[in-house]
Amino acid sequence: MSFARVYSAQVNLLSGTIVTIEVDLSRGLHTFNVVGLPDNAVNESKDRVSSAIKNSGFKSPKAKNQKIIVSLSPADLKKEGPFFDLAIALSYLLAADDLQFNSEKKIFLGELGLDGTLRRIRGALPLVMEAKRAGYEEVYLPKENAVEAALIDGIKIFGAETLKEVVEHINEEKGVEKNKKIKVQPKTEVVYKKEKRNSDFSDIKGQEGAKRGLEIAAAGGHNIAMYGPPGTGKTMLARAFSQLLPDLSLEDVLEITGIHSVAGVTRGELVSAPPFRSPHHTSSYVSIIGGGTYPKPGEVTLAHKGVLFLDEFPEFEKRVIESLRQPLEDNIVSISRSKGTAQFPSNFILVAAMNPCPCGNTGNKQKVCICRPSDLDRYKRKLSGPIMDRIDLWVSVGNVDYKKLGEEGDKNKSEQSESIKRRVENARRIQEKRFEKAGRNIKTNSEMNVKDLTSMVKLPEKVRNLLDDSAERLALSARAYHRVIKIARTIADLENSPEVNSNHILEAIQYRPKVNA
Repeated sequence: MSFARVYSAQVNLLSGTIVTIEVDLSRGLHTFNVVGLPDNAVNESKDRVSSAIKNSGFKSPKAKNQKIIVSLSPADLKKEGPFFDLAIALSYLLAADDLQFNSEKKIFLGELGLDGTLRRIRGALPLVMEAKRAGYEEVYLPKENAVEAALIDGIKIFGAETLKEVVEHINEEKGVEKNKKIKVQPKTEVVYKKEKRNSDFSDIKGQEGAKRGLEIAAAGGHNIAMYGPPGTGKTMLARAFSQLLPDLSLEDVLEITGIHSVAGVTRGELVSAPPFRSPHHTSSYVSIIGGGTYPKPGEVTLAHKGVLFLDEFPEFEKRVIESLRQPLEDNIVSISRSKGTAQFPSNFILVAAMNPCPCGNTGNKQKVCICRPSDLDRYKRKLSGPIMDRIDLWVSVGNVDYKKLGEEGDKNKSEQSESIKRRVENARRIQEKRFEKAGRNIKTNSEMNVKDLTSMVKLPEKVRNLLDDSAERLALSARAYHRVIKIARTIADLENSPEVNSNHILEAIQYRPKVNA
């Protein structure tokens, strides 16, 4: 009877935490205890591990009359999930002298099936990143997670299918031949796949004003809302919008893949394109913003570096809409609960779509609105002034002439998304150079603060007077005033203009919501 120590890790919010697994075997009536704040999934590992060990050719821990204590350290950290099954099994076999190996500088991750197979876990990428940061040299985990984990350079990744494979590979006992099945996973190179989407701007007839607004939104990272009668193409435009966004950098791919891996929405594949999240308007507050007893990321975090599309925007729960204030303003979301506080990244572009009224026909020349005045007032009150202020561009998506819809071939063919994307990428490069020169660690115009606007966007006196007069006439808030300047700067970047002129300001102002809208 002896003692053994093996290392594992678990997801803690969006990062990893190293967990030390210690097993002590002693004489006595059979007991098998797991200590160190385990949840139900960790506690149940006793049965999974016992069966996996038995079905891998070793004597089951339950077949021996012994006292088994498994300690998970640090003891004050809540242990959740099946991350520790493999480490617990190896620690027991090491303590029972069923195998010999040096556990230092090695991390073991994975859920065990009753037959000893290793099953995929969530959050492999942040766990490997933490292992590398902590100085570990090797990580053993399920084969399904190996490709994702191998994104991290400078640490050896071993993907295995069963507990037996891992045991045979690491066993240093004399006379035991090493298993040649497990090899170091080659480094995963990021391949930027072109996502196939059903919508392209060239397929959408008319709506040139909305397309222009979406181009500006993509170029500067601005939030945008589209309003108009039902069936005018708002959803199609939103889905085509994500194709305008520039490709992700390697740093962004790692960050986004890590977030999606922790949330369990990937199957081991990489997220190499800007994410497009489109939750239903009946989605709960926690699913959109994040949270729970132990805070977890929501849709606003899953849309990080991509697009959050909220169709039927006013139909979302008012609490959900109002909670968007912080992520829209600060690009983060802070969640405080009695059992913990979390801060998640949420730097996304909001694309909202809405009807002008509950029936959708207010202002429609072709149909009559059947809403009562009280219905209209209630509908308008669903969007508060602070939320409307935080949306940079408001564009109308009206009815399209039936003749345009019936035209075929290239006669009514719009510009393709790919050519618009090239203009967007050029505008983004201009912005990055400007921010790099100023020593600012931001990438888009929408991220500029008031100090940045003062130092980097110099408006000629004539242009400034035009903006001031327009702001007074439209009763713009200070936030809306600054957002107009940001939009104008983006429009100038799209035209390769070093200065913001009157035309840019006038176009930017037309995207603000009207006072009586």
